[in-house]
Amino acid sequence: MTAAHENAHPALAAAAGAALSAYREARAAHSREALAETVAQGADGTPTMRIDRLVEDAVLRALDAHHVNVLSEESGWLDEGSEISLVIDPLDGSANGAAGVPLTAFAGAVSVAGEFTEAFTVWLDTGRSWWAHRDRPVPYRTSGRRELVGSALSMLRPHTAEPGPAAAWWAAASRAHRVRILSTTCLEAALVAEGATDAFADACSDTHRLVDLAAAAVMVPAAGGAVLDTRGRLLTFDTDLTRRWSGVVAATPELGAELVSVLAEAEDAAGTGAGSSTAPPGL
Repeated sequence: MTAAHENAHPALAAAAGAALSAYREARAAHSREALAETVAQGADGTPTMRIDRLVEDAVLRALDAHHVNVLSEESGWLDEGSEISLVIDPLDGSANGAAGVPLTAFAGAVSVAGEFTEAFTVWLDTGRSWWAHRDRPVPYRTSGRRELVGSALSMLRPHTAEPGPAAAWWAAASRAHRVRILSTTCLEAALVAEGATDAFADACSDTHRLVDLAAAAVMVPAAGGAVLDTRGRLLTFDTDLTRRWSGVVAATPELGAELVSVLAEAEDAAGTGAGSSTAPPGL
């Protein structure tokens, strides 16, 4: 990791360091097939791969000494009776990590009395990192783009079996100049924050959990951008991992609002506004 985390909350820094070490050790010690094997059912209702379990277990061990509450993708809510909570995705992009695709991330946010205060994201395959505090300037900025036309857009894969999300996906893709599918929301949000891409979106499939977006909710606004939901739902601290969002992460509030409008209008025109309550594994 870079020196970006030197001012991070000790528990957040410890979690990120443990995730980085455990990910590299897991990749070195196990085959792709073993890493991809389903070993449990996560607290969010999706399958837990072996690689998820190895990384999260290491993170939770590292947090034992810090006595903070933890909301984590696989284990759910772990209550220590503290005012401070960590909302973490120990390994975002699990399917990528198991397959050897170098697009994975750790992401975590600190919540103090229910308010997000800081965030830390680490690109696990490179060690590159982004840290942000809501009350401090950050050394990176978004691209500043305000319009969807001509933009570089990252999205979750299209949900072609669902008319609304499928229509929303293609409506946004047809307006953008470039579309990428990296399958790692937390890393894609960091790339928006530093201006490498203009926006990222879940096209109305309600795939995102709080652990996918909490770090972005601190990091991206600090860099000049915005984090929204296609149905206008606020991203707030909640220990219920069954809650879902269709997150939009954009370089500016203007681009975010346009992207939300394009996605929502296309979904409505397709005759559905319900979205999907089931998240695919590895996102």
